Amino acid sequence: MRVCAAEAAGATCCSRIPRRPVVRSRKTIVADRTEFSPGDGLRYGYRCVGASLTRMPLLSTRSLFAAGATRQADARASPLRGGAVAVTLAGETVDLLAERALHWPRARTLFVADVHLGKAAAFRAGGIPVPRGATAHDLARLAALIERTRAAHLVILGDFLHAAAGRVAALDAAFAQWRAAHASLSITLVRGNHDVNAGDPPPAWGVTVVADPHPLAPFVLCHEPATPRTGYALCGHVHPGVRLAGSAHESVRLPCFVVGPRRALLPAFGRLTGLALVRPAPGETLVAIAGSRLFALPPG
Repeated sequence: MRVCAAEAAGATCCSRIPRRPVVRSRKTIVADRTEFSPGDGLRYGYRCVGASLTRMPLLSTRSLFAAGATRQADARASPLRGGAVAVTLAGETVDLLAERALHWPRARTLFVADVHLGKAAAFRAGGIPVPRGATAHDLARLAALIERTRAAHLVILGDFLHAAAGRVAALDAAFAQWRAAHASLSITLVRGNHDVNAGDPPPAWGVTVVADPHPLAPFVLCHEPATPRTGYALCGHVHPGVRLAGSAHESVRLPCFVVGPRRALLPAFGRLTGLALVRPAPGETLVAIAGSRLFALPPG
């Protein structure tokens, strides 16, 4: 029996849902206008047809990399509880999380990229009507991740703030309240291109700002993608995503990790962000996020 790409990814087939899709259950993974902006940052497509998609290993239960990829620079995977997969990078075990984050358990450090706080406010300041609540939603997601991982250190790989126009009083009050609830948490921001334009967070936020790149051995913390001479780079900036398409012209766009022999690209954490569709370079694996599930795409 031939299975369409959307259904294999845990989604309802596009031929069986309304033209304006709505999430019907935890297993129904469809694109909403906020999470997946059509045409936003479009670069490349990725096509997996029919039954070939059903052979993709689910990361919650199986290996991340195909046999050929496991030979690439100590990149291995082992199963973990649903919504995460443990991967060894540069000799360190880290967890890729379906919440669009990377956790380094030994160092009690949580990595996120491209939060873009204040983006909705910046849009409204420019006359674009955007609903309120994006900042509160993202801060609540971040709080849940910190509680789940018991992280003592939060690293933001650039673009924490979106724009100067978005630095409104409501944002400052919301983050001040969030920070008070996480007073013992150490926060490091690797300054990204949006942070340069928006300005550094105020001192009261308790965020240490560092330049790109920044060493945290054995990792090199970057905003823009880089391949360092030594160390393993953890990067943001790209907002990587992938489009899965089937033979019946159905398709779904999903955020993803890009894991390679010398660097990894993290998906954008902020929900009010678009996707840049990427194609893996030799030795890289795309790890797509479909709701609470992770799965690796076959090369091609």
